[in-house]
Amino acid sequence: MSANPDAVQSKESADHAPSSDTTTQRKPRFALFIATAGGLGYLPVAPGTWGSLLGVAVTWAIIQIANLNLRFAPPPAGGHWTDRAAEANFWGNQFGCAIVVLWLGLWAAGRAATYLRQTDPQIIVIDEVSGQMICYLGLLTSGPIAHSWKYLLLGFILFRVFDIWKPFPARQAEALPGGWGIMADDWVAGIYAAIGLWGARALGL
Repeated sequence: MSANPDAVQSKESADHAPSSDTTTQRKPRFALFIATAGGLGYLPVAPGTWGSLLGVAVTWAIIQIANLNLRFAPPPAGGHWTDRAAEANFWGNQFGCAIVVLWLGLWAAGRAATYLRQTDPQIIVIDEVSGQMICYLGLLTSGPIAHSWKYLLLGFILFRVFDIWKPFPARQAEALPGGWGIMADDWVAGIYAAIGLWGARALGL
């Protein structure tokens, strides 16, 4: 007996289209808001790239805050703010924000995937935001961070390359259950990109 053609569905469609079973569940609106990075995941073209760009924008804002602290914050007793102090301020804030996004993304991605009944829905892009922010932890080297647009661009390119390439163990991490499988491969890509960014900056490239 031949299969019903209406019941046949491609893997791509199954991964990207919400299941009809979701209509019986309460929609986790906040989790979907986080998982889609404020709705960027719903963009029809390259939603993952837009998620990465949000990570770039957040990092740029953290750099500006660090530079403002260097300019306006009271200096330490008997001394003055240095470029190293500003960089440490940036890295501490970047690390803290990256951890928050990591855990929020892990929770939200898992909730959204369960609701959508898909392993890795295309609309979930908080993993790209998280991986991109991890990438910029590689900016911790000596030197000023005031003019770092080239490193922001390089970090974006490196992360996108590693995210697409998925070197070991990124591809293997996709097999992890729930939100872990959605997020972990981008964390690995972010770590690889951070190492590349750190090396490039340490060499003065």
